[in-house]
Amino acid sequence: MKNIGAAEGPARGPAGPAPTRGQVARLILERGPSTAATLGGRLGLTPAAIRRHLDNLLAEGLIETRTARTYGNRGRGRPAKVFVITDAGRSAFEHAYDGLATSALRFLAETAGPEAIAEFARRQLSDLERRYAPAVSRGDLASRVQALAEALSADGYAASAGPAPAIGRAGGGEQLCQHHCPVAHVAAEFPQLCEAETEAFGRLLGTPVQRLATIAHGDGICTTHVTCVGKAVPAGTTAAAGTVVIPVTNEITAESGGLLT
Repeated sequence: MKNIGAAEGPARGPAGPAPTRGQVARLILERGPSTAATLGGRLGLTPAAIRRHLDNLLAEGLIETRTARTYGNRGRGRPAKVFVITDAGRSAFEHAYDGLATSALRFLAETAGPEAIAEFARRQLSDLERRYAPAVSRGDLASRVQALAEALSADGYAASAGPAPAIGRAGGGEQLCQHHCPVAHVAAEFPQLCEAETEAFGRLLGTPVQRLATIAHGDGICTTHVTCVGKAVPAGTTAAAGTVVIPVTNEITAESGGLLT
């Protein structure tokens, strides 16, 4: 990774070498919003040590703090403070060529129109669908969403999956989180990339999905709700016609491991 510092190998306990701030930043990237206590526990660092790394990352603008959103009744005391990766921190992990890709898509939009961008995005995602389909075509919905998360992680999206949070009367289904997006800067200008990806998830899982938040929109993670409507239809069917995209949110919760709970 650039500008954060090379990792010195896997994180080890107190007896081993202290993890670098690069490892701290990567853990925040992969887990999503995290408290200092969670980070210190995962890396085997004392509160003073993890605070030193976090202060350095904050000073360099690679991470920032936010107040965790809590649903339901919350006990006394101040709301939990979580650390999230910033655009500058995320770009340290990203590959180059964002500028070239953006320029190419701008040219395509100017010469062939916005619909050409959407068609380009769908074609790009078609390869992903072909590769992922065998992995996500077996098991119940939870298993298939987990398989999709693992496939995305293998492609660099640092994804996780789990049961969707129940908020009020709404709830059920599964939730897919992507803590890293290699094309976030490009997608910020061309949301068709996110829309095509959401449509692809719906086709792969054979059930309606809802995009709740995106890194490209400025959220800490990309969050997708997967609706459980009886038995999910095998990938490749037309059942995903109900796929929708709803406005994004900026809600963050603590101790979630990336999932909004």
